[in-house]
Amino acid sequence: MANVNANPLDALTSGEDVAAKAVNKRYEGLVAVRTKAIKGKGAWYWAHLEPILIQNPETNLPKAVKLKCTLCDAAFSASNPSRTATEHLKRGTCPNFGSVLRPISQLPPLASPSSQNHRKRSSPQTGTSSSSHHQVGLVDNYRGEMGYSPVQTAQEIVAHMGLNHHNHHHHHHHQQHLVLSGGKEDLGALAMFEDSVKKLKSLKGSSPGPALSKDQVDSAFNLLADWFYESCGTVTLSSIEHPKFKAFLNQVGLPAVSRKDFVGEKLDSKFEEARMESETRIRDAAFFQVASDGWGRDICKYGEETVIKFIVNLPNGTNVFHKAVYKGGLVPSEYAEEVLSETIKGLCGNVVQRCVGIVADKYKGKALRNLEVRNHWMVNLSCQLHGVISLLKDFSRELPLFKTVTDNCFKIANLFNSKSQIRNHFRKFRSCGVELAGLIRVPSADCNLSKNFGPVIAMLEDILSYARILQLVVVDDSYKVSCIEDPVAREVAEMIQDVGFWNDVEAAHSLVKLIKEMADDIEAERPLVGQCLLLWEELRAKVKDWCAKFSITEGPIEKIIDARFKRNYHPAWAAAFVLDPLYLVRDASGKYLPPFKRLTHDQEKDIDKLITRLVPREEAPIALMELMKWRLEGLDPLYAQAVQVKQRDPVTGRMKIANPQSSRLVWETCLKEFKSLGKVAVRLLFLQATSCRFKCNWSFMRWVSLQGNSRVGMDRAQRMIFIAAHAKLEKRDFSSDEEKDADMLTTANGEDDMFNEVFVDAHSV
Repeated sequence: MANVNANPLDALTSGEDVAAKAVNKRYEGLVAVRTKAIKGKGAWYWAHLEPILIQNPETNLPKAVKLKCTLCDAAFSASNPSRTATEHLKRGTCPNFGSVLRPISQLPPLASPSSQNHRKRSSPQTGTSSSSHHQVGLVDNYRGEMGYSPVQTAQEIVAHMGLNHHNHHHHHHHQQHLVLSGGKEDLGALAMFEDSVKKLKSLKGSSPGPALSKDQVDSAFNLLADWFYESCGTVTLSSIEHPKFKAFLNQVGLPAVSRKDFVGEKLDSKFEEARMESETRIRDAAFFQVASDGWGRDICKYGEETVIKFIVNLPNGTNVFHKAVYKGGLVPSEYAEEVLSETIKGLCGNVVQRCVGIVADKYKGKALRNLEVRNHWMVNLSCQLHGVISLLKDFSRELPLFKTVTDNCFKIANLFNSKSQIRNHFRKFRSCGVELAGLIRVPSADCNLSKNFGPVIAMLEDILSYARILQLVVVDDSYKVSCIEDPVAREVAEMIQDVGFWNDVEAAHSLVKLIKEMADDIEAERPLVGQCLLLWEELRAKVKDWCAKFSITEGPIEKIIDARFKRNYHPAWAAAFVLDPLYLVRDASGKYLPPFKRLTHDQEKDIDKLITRLVPREEAPIALMELMKWRLEGLDPLYAQAVQVKQRDPVTGRMKIANPQSSRLVWETCLKEFKSLGKVAVRLLFLQATSCRFKCNWSFMRWVSLQGNSRVGMDRAQRMIFIAAHAKLEKRDFSSDEEKDADMLTTANGEDDMFNEVFVDAHSV
């Protein structure tokens, strides 16, 4: 594939790419931790330490993360922020740290000559206990160190701790031998008591802050409503009336709000605003594709989605949310066909030809085929993400390796989960660095493994995680005693000590990982229909390497992949592949020609049949003649090279097409002589091959399912989903909040300590 902007940086090794990603992720983790800390949910020193990203001047990729002191601009390694704070800030290395007000943990030790003299003058005859001496000294020490009265001292300390909301500028008379029976915890109460005294002395009391104008209140409430709707269920309606939230609103000068404020006129106005914007975009497009997701069960997750989402894919690459339909359970193919047909009519009105195709996560067979038969201009596809993931189901059902590994892992898991005396053997080997956090995850008895392979994946991961400790347990003398009367324990011991068993488990897990990684790439990249053939070629190549690595016979697994390929295949794959200027190949004469040589004979015939179906009957011969001309002449080299220009993605570091819309625009502007074929090309080249765009939060979908037959509740739920989906698609944010939280919490190795600091500090406040 030609590239006129060849760049030596393109030859970066995968190792450099991975390293750059790791550095970038480390930096983002540090920034997230610092942000939380500055908001009062983390260690104090983050206010003075700022993460910075160091880039390699040759490759312009991140190579390291540093911590910069904001007080003196010194830079340090980011491997251990806590140690950096101790050595640079606490120990006085930073020249400017002494001028900064330090937290309570950094105040001087509680000791003063006056308190020491007081303890010396005490005698046993007075009946004063050592604890009372300590309490007297506690307050007096602060007074001696800072020169203030106990009340003022309490106010200063509470101010350090962030517990007092008022400024105190006056001094009180010195009080001798004040004893606080509650210890340090009384300091906050003492400051509050002093505030009460001040308010009683003043008739006016403390002057309130400046009141917010009506416009400011309306603007703040509008932003609050945006945040609530876009959270789409993560924040519950009941949270709006939480006492702490009400106190927060009062603190910042906003009036209290209720749940009714978010399900009435505000919800209606936000929905109408988003709906009008979406309808305008759809109306402006000459044609579009409908993406439908949520019909079936996701193979890698437990449970079922309760909402079917409909999104409109526009030719310019944007996506517009259309509606959500409550499913409630498994949907028959006939009902799916009916809902899809009604959706198309609702979008197109009388001009149904504007919908040129559907992509759905299920019903790739009868429902989609029937709609194509009735509407000859449509191209209806099954989602490639679900097609690739379905291979896991195929492997579990048809590949002997998976059945053997699954059965053996069942035996191990059931033995160690059900026998308490065997489970107790794990306690002896905690020093090995692996500890059994709980039971090994085992699929339930009623779990259909041919439809839901997720529980099997979890079991394989647990067995591999505990491999070392399992091997130690079965050679322990106490376990051997258990084997005397238990033949299953003996069989499991032999299995765990067999190298072949672990090779098989690793092979099965490696294949699962290969498929899941490819599925993750498909979900992230959102491939177009023209990329489908290449995706399956890449999959076959990776599986072939896997077979060679683990000495697996290629024949059976190739047969499984071919069967799944045929179930998902659509002639539009081949047609879009040869019509897309992105895949034109330069021949010996310098022409850029479509890659027909990479197609099979049947795929070439599929292209002819598809083009004949998609154009009016009278234009079919003309379209086929234009296809032959395209095959022989291709595209002008200059335009072909312009389409194929690549640039590095700043987020992933991968090389990507600089302007994905060029492929379609070339047909609309530079290839106008292909009047009939061009109509087909511009409709095929923008079609997306995956249906997944917007993910509802599970909490919200559970809330939707609770509405039951309530028309009002379902209407409000749909409106909230619409607003949230519209906002996510505007920001091109297709992940769910649960995934973001999980990614943040499952940070690797070195970052774990940073998050622990935040959680520990937040808990201690």
